[in-house]
Amino acid sequence: MPSRARAWRQVRELPARARVLRTTADLHLAWDVPYEPGTLKAVGTKDGKVVATVEVSTAGEPAMIGLAVDRDAIAADRRDVAHITVQIQDATGRMAPTAANEVAFELEGEGKIIGLDNGDTLSHESYQSNRRKAFNGLCLAIVQSTGKPGQIRVTAASPGLKSGSVTVTTKG
Repeated sequence: MPSRARAWRQVRELPARARVLRTTADLHLAWDVPYEPGTLKAVGTKDGKVVATVEVSTAGEPAMIGLAVDRDAIAADRRDVAHITVQIQDATGRMAPTAANEVAFELEGEGKIIGLDNGDTLSHESYQSNRRKAFNGLCLAIVQSTGKPGQIRVTAASPGLKSGSVTVTTKG
């Protein structure tokens, strides 16, 4: 039996209104599932055994700001940078994918914010501001070190949301 036919036969328990789309050459399957709030669970099987399970759940209303930094420490050389990803989250920590909250940034310590972005190609907001609207629940702050070792603390706040903070160490 060809691989494509075997992959099609293994598809089971589709939501009532789901529509299976054609596979690609590398045998990935796609489904067109109408939006409904809740949890969507995908279970992958091979030879009748579960080999992968993935769940995605609908996010609630924006409630807080989550921050993640790509590096915990940077060189105190006036050139090194850290990228801080800002995520608008619901009360359970899920990203709110349609959030467009304006986020204000405050920095304390041995660094400076050299740029803000959100990935929205239609945005005309300044990259050099201390404020940026989230786009699809996300924005980015780029922080540069000064010449002194120490700590950089970045706080992101937005009206009605619990603020978030992250600390980056600058090493000499």
